[in-house]
Amino acid sequence: MFRRVLVIGSFLALAVSPAVGADVSSSPAKLTAEQVIEKNVAARGGLQAWRAVETLSMSGKMDVGGNETPALRVQGVRTGGVQLPKRPAEQMQLPFRLELKRARKSRLELDFRGQTAVQVYDGTNGWKLRPFLNRHEVERFTADEMKAAEMQADLDGPLVDYAVEGTNVELEGTEKVEGNDTYRLKLTFKNGQAQRVWVDAKTFLETKIEGTPRRLDGKYHPVEVYYRDYRAVSGLMMAHVMETKVPGVKQTEKIEIEKVVVNPRMEDSRFAKLQ
Repeated sequence: MFRRVLVIGSFLALAVSPAVGADVSSSPAKLTAEQVIEKNVAARGGLQAWRAVETLSMSGKMDVGGNETPALRVQGVRTGGVQLPKRPAEQMQLPFRLELKRARKSRLELDFRGQTAVQVYDGTNGWKLRPFLNRHEVERFTADEMKAAEMQADLDGPLVDYAVEGTNVELEGTEKVEGNDTYRLKLTFKNGQAQRVWVDAKTFLETKIEGTPRRLDGKYHPVEVYYRDYRAVSGLMMAHVMETKVPGVKQTEKIEIEKVVVNPRMEDSRFAKLQ
């Protein structure tokens, strides 16, 4: 799902929560990690339905912050390089369009004052065009941007077909997230990197995911990405609001999805190097 897109972040497509280590004595039904994931996939539309998804497109608006807000990125959406020359004093939103295609291909377009910033990832390499910064030449992703892109899950998220992807899962416990009981899962990917995902104990939909730590003021800070406003799209449950938070930073950034299309026609050329 676009959660990995959540470079919109990877499209937006993507945090160590202060709740980690919280009291887990009041637990919902005792399930194994495998059972939690099985229920999650079923709640999101089912394994076969997600396996049938080859492409996704979405559009909406995303916050770009203000002068006092550090740049945040939503797990699952790569926003590297898409930025403004100067941030406004107040939070503002820009329209975006995101296209995703297996395997791990993405194209993000962000509009501002008649110009469009673009970043594409073909599953192996990434490029960006940043006219907002008066940079009209195509640039390759930086090493950090490539690392973030390579960490992104495919369009159906890190839980669908996790075993096929070589991911190990562990149920660390249960805890409250925004007042609701959740299961806290630890995913360890085949490259050795780990990520936590919180699954609601009633709906079995993801409520929070651990984002990649951000370097602010010379230090790395944990990032939390919250998923809200789930709606059915072609039989699949998808979050339409993603909010990124850094503990200790007052202002957050949201992505609001206004339209999602499942399996639109997409040529591979949409994800080729920008010209």
